[in-house]
Amino acid sequence: MSRQLPADCFSEIFEYFENDKVTLRSCLLVNRFWCELSVKILWRNIWSFIHRSDIQLKIFNTLISCLPNESKQLLSKNGIFIPTSSTWKSSLFNYASFCKVLSIHEIDQMIKRVLENHQFAITSPQSLDYNKYLLSQEILKMFMNEISSLKSLEYYSERSKNENIMFVHLSETKNCLKDLTKLKCSSDIYSEFFFQLSQICHNIQSLTIEFKDIISNGLIDLISLQNNLKNVTLKSEDKDGTEIIVSSLTKFSSSLTKLKIKGYYIPLSFIAMFTNLQELVLSLELSGFYDFNQLQYVNFPQLKVLKFLDEYPEVEVMIKFLEINGKNLNELYMHNNDKILNLIIAKFCPNLKSLFTIFMDDEIENLKLILNNCQYLEPIKIWCGDYYLNEKDFLEVFAKYSPKNFYKLEIFYAYKVSLEVPSDDLENFFLSWKSRIPQKPLSLIIIDKYSDFISLKVNDENMKIIKKYMKMGIIKKFKLNDLFLSRNLGIWSMD
Repeated sequence: MSRQLPADCFSEIFEYFENDKVTLRSCLLVNRFWCELSVKILWRNIWSFIHRSDIQLKIFNTLISCLPNESKQLLSKNGIFIPTSSTWKSSLFNYASFCKVLSIHEIDQMIKRVLENHQFAITSPQSLDYNKYLLSQEILKMFMNEISSLKSLEYYSERSKNENIMFVHLSETKNCLKDLTKLKCSSDIYSEFFFQLSQICHNIQSLTIEFKDIISNGLIDLISLQNNLKNVTLKSEDKDGTEIIVSSLTKFSSSLTKLKIKGYYIPLSFIAMFTNLQELVLSLELSGFYDFNQLQYVNFPQLKVLKFLDEYPEVEVMIKFLEINGKNLNELYMHNNDKILNLIIAKFCPNLKSLFTIFMDDEIENLKLILNNCQYLEPIKIWCGDYYLNEKDFLEVFAKYSPKNFYKLEIFYAYKVSLEVPSDDLENFFLSWKSRIPQKPLSLIIIDKYSDFISLKVNDENMKIIKKYMKMGIIKKFKLNDLFLSRNLGIWSMD
């Protein structure tokens, strides 16, 4: 006789599928209990689904059906037709209460598209913006009333014409936003928004700011009133006003653990105060590193993740920085093609678990050196084609020299290539992988913007070999751009 798992065990299991939307949607169809568990997770952040117009309309209709009667009556009086209960299916769940993330922009855009496409009956003589404003206010009022504890709020003024949506003044807002931990906003949101938020929210841990021409006075107050800010992202294309925000962050010199900077004109020397940083991500043009040299002698003893998404500082500066901080790094992302830096990575970053760096076609020995010296590596991302590594050469090197815990190889084809890995060589690579001790299933990810030129794809025999070793369990996952083969599924599917 089978035993039924306790409800809390099911809940814990379903949490593991939070990022697997396909599986969660399948669980909706099993029974009422599974459906309820799945819906709660899927609706935490519905804005990740909303970019498809058909799903967008369904979400909109669901939200409208959840509106209280007084909101429906208000909209009807203003010429926005809400179907009566006899023609409108009642909601199975209180969907709005499940939301933990709100995006003012996505709400605004969703309503705008529905109204523009005449997917909702409107008899009002008022303008589109006015009708959009009314709907936005009533939907946000419902969210404020039904969500017991919102975790994340996104509000960018330039992405919405309704810049002065005053939902923060609603009486229900205080309870809804009291536990807010994540805020993404532009610097020019009207000051009253920040003033109201400052009275409610004191435990924001993650803050993203997009700098605009105006820095609202209330933004500085909001930052200063936080207790434990840990994660900050700054995006700027204008130097005006960035200094005052940077200055307001000094209060969090010991608590801040993650910092990301994207854009221009933000001075980097202030980073030195955050000695407990665990993650530093910089997405800058070369000119943006003009004062990074002031950081080359700073010790960040907790730094585990370092990413340069675009350009990187001068090689001499990076050498000194990695000499001091490289030994602590677990993850390094450097969009570089400098042979000296690759040697420095091998020398000063022995504890790396994840690496992206660029090897030129004559750097196969540098790749060996990194694989030998960085014995904790698990995934690595490399480029192939033209001036970069040859497939056949690096596959041989990976089979022979990759560390024992290595499990994921990601290949990016930077240019159109006509290279082909001979089937015998590919088979030998998988045979070598099979004989590794310990033997860990391999994930092979291939990304190519010139999809017709992927060498593994154009060789049908290679694809047969890949499927063969997936069945054997040697390959756990093979991904080709947006498509992947899963050993568990055994079919082509969407990632």
